Amino acid sequence: MGTAAQPAALWQRTATDLAAAIRAREVSAVEVVRSCLDRIEETNPRLNALVDVRPDEALADARRADEAVAAGADLGPLHGVPVSIKVNTEQKGYATTNGVAAFAHRAAEGDAACVTALRRSGAIPLGRSNSPAFSLRWFTTNDLHGRTLNPWDHGRTPGGSSGGASSSLAAGMTPLAQGNDIGGSIRFPAACCGVVGVRPTVGRISDWAPPAFAETPDGPVELDFPPTVHACAVQGPLARTVADARLALRAMTTPDLRHPHGVPAIPERAGGTGPVTVSVVRSIGTVDNHPAVDRAVSDAAARLSDAGYKVEELDGLPLLAEAARLWSLLITEDLRPMLPLVEQVGDAAIRTALAGHFAAAAAEWGERPTLETYITGWARRATLVTRLQELLGSGRLLLTPVCAELPFEQDADLGEEARAGRLFTAMWPMTAVPVLGFPAVTVPVRLDDGLPVGAQLIGGRFEEELVLDAAQAIEDRGPAISLWA
Repeated sequence: MGTAAQPAALWQRTATDLAAAIRAREVSAVEVVRSCLDRIEETNPRLNALVDVRPDEALADARRADEAVAAGADLGPLHGVPVSIKVNTEQKGYATTNGVAAFAHRAAEGDAACVTALRRSGAIPLGRSNSPAFSLRWFTTNDLHGRTLNPWDHGRTPGGSSGGASSSLAAGMTPLAQGNDIGGSIRFPAACCGVVGVRPTVGRISDWAPPAFAETPDGPVELDFPPTVHACAVQGPLARTVADARLALRAMTTPDLRHPHGVPAIPERAGGTGPVTVSVVRSIGTVDNHPAVDRAVSDAAARLSDAGYKVEELDGLPLLAEAARLWSLLITEDLRPMLPLVEQVGDAAIRTALAGHFAAAAAEWGERPTLETYITGWARRATLVTRLQELLGSGRLLLTPVCAELPFEQDADLGEEARAGRLFTAMWPMTAVPVLGFPAVTVPVRLDDGLPVGAQLIGGRFEEELVLDAAQAIEDRGPAISLWA
């Protein structure tokens, strides 16, 4: 006689399941938070994914959530569900450290808009997730909080800059995490740790936040962000399932005109009349894929075909190649004014990593691109946005790798210049998207030699639901990718 399967521990259950169970009074928010806190106590000392966990505060929030259930109050879609907040995102009463010691002593006076949206949905912040210094690497380590490990392989990066978020999710510390992305910082960590990462259209989730300050020898300095941050960076969710990612995205959606690129309302989906076409772009001709990367893309394409999508292979897409190259111009030149502050208060790793970044960009654009080159780059960006929207519309998606390589070995960007340059090239699927502002999702596809390998889906502007539908089709037709499945 077989043994009945044991019910999953609360920390193992999905955000969607937990929200429904709390609403139905099958479990309490306090029980859920305590389960996650126990899991954090068990796994975080080894992984160092969450760097500021305040159990008393979280449990007090959970008790208030349970009181609201008992009172029959209107409940948000994430009521009672724990979520982590990244250390570069303003959360009232917590220092927005961004992994930098000089930022560690000034607590935020208010919440960023995305945190407000999560609270309004009923989510309970439970810990701050680690990032590299200044959130400017595809690795997660800094002198203030230390190194975050990938739970699948400690010798590989958990991704960056939202590596604490992805590592904690994969280990079961929380069912949801907030992150942000200007060069793959949601999507790449998610893929490295076998979870789902959503980069929404610029403006869908407000990037507004209270003023941030750095403590320097000359006193506090308010941090101003360069144009690319407002035009290319987004806030978004990471989750263990596509359904959870969709739920969190809807909860975080915050039309907000304080954000320079915010929109007053999300456009309704146009909808197509036939099957959605998925164009597979495996390469842009600059770097060869690891065989495991090609296997993951092939698996994802086959699952989409099985689900009724019309799948076609494209021999490259020059538009994406040009967008990836433009990222190295626009992002790099907008980072240049920050270099004195990085030199003044950054750690050795970020200084070395940024030197490699600038060297890789110089190989494309020269040591000091002219103002004319920079302005022309922004003009060309606008043209590429139009061309990609014309290609995708509301009835086509792109399927690409996440990266040409498997998750990088830890600190691969701190070694030889040639290796750092190869990382830059391998990450073209990550860098091509932010410079254009389109939505993209990375979804785990398979395990290869014990490492999760994913694929990326890109859709037209504000077509997140279409992209998530395709990600769901991939997830539904593959094996569960989990450390405890």
